[in-house]
Amino acid sequence: MHRLPAIFILSFLLTVLPALPALAWSGLGHRMVGELAQRHLSAAARAEVGLLLAGETDPSLAGVASWADTLRNEDPERFKATSRWHYINAKGGGCAFDVARDCPDGGCVVGAIETQRAILADRSQPLAARRDALKFIVHFVGDVHQPMHAGSRTDSGGNGYQISLRTPIEPEAYARKDYVDGVMGTNLHSIWDFYIFASTGRSLADYSNRLDALPWPPYPPASKYDVMPLAWAGESCRLIDARGIYPQQHTMDDAYLDAMRPLAEQRVRQAAWRLAQLLNETLGG
Repeated sequence: MHRLPAIFILSFLLTVLPALPALAWSGLGHRMVGELAQRHLSAAARAEVGLLLAGETDPSLAGVASWADTLRNEDPERFKATSRWHYINAKGGGCAFDVARDCPDGGCVVGAIETQRAILADRSQPLAARRDALKFIVHFVGDVHQPMHAGSRTDSGGNGYQISLRTPIEPEAYARKDYVDGVMGTNLHSIWDFYIFASTGRSLADYSNRLDALPWPPYPPASKYDVMPLAWAGESCRLIDARGIYPQQHTMDDAYLDAMRPLAEQRVRQAAWRLAQLLNETLGG
């Protein structure tokens, strides 16, 4: 991943996460999911979130949205143990995920959301365990809505699909060698993680306000469908082909970013709505 803020966009190493080594969305994308969701919490859920996140540097859903990724540097052993929780791959091809086959022992993003939700809902659990569960859930609901984190291709979620992107966004020093004459050597996963949102130049507050001003919820609610992580993963997977996410050429400019941005924004809004619904049901009682 290139030029991503250190607090959130730490790259998954291929040796640690062979199926999907990069992280979902950018710092901006994940924080927008948290920010929009918090705006739509019930009073009871908002109070419980405040209790659980008391003491955090930024005690908000947006403020903890990157925590599951920062474990990569802050707690490498825990990161290694949880790295498979960020994605799901359909080993049989297509988008027909099979939990027993594709998520053994709950080791995928779908299983992780369900497991952490159970911990969050259990008031007998230690406060620290419930706090971590909340932070995991905020991140993983964002992950499962990023199309490159749910699929069946063999290119590590687009990390192996190389892209030459013409962009004015200069990378940080560690990736400077990949930026020549205004062209960044990157990959499709990074395009979706970072460049689609970063190329707008919008701040978190500005972008969140813009997306929140659109009709809410972002689509007609579908009852139980809105709290079914496996269905969300299937949605993401089907979008890859249905919306032509893989470009026919390996060179691109702002035209691709502009074309895909409405879809990326829609997925952020859907993730935020579903996260709010999940937390309202889990913490609002």
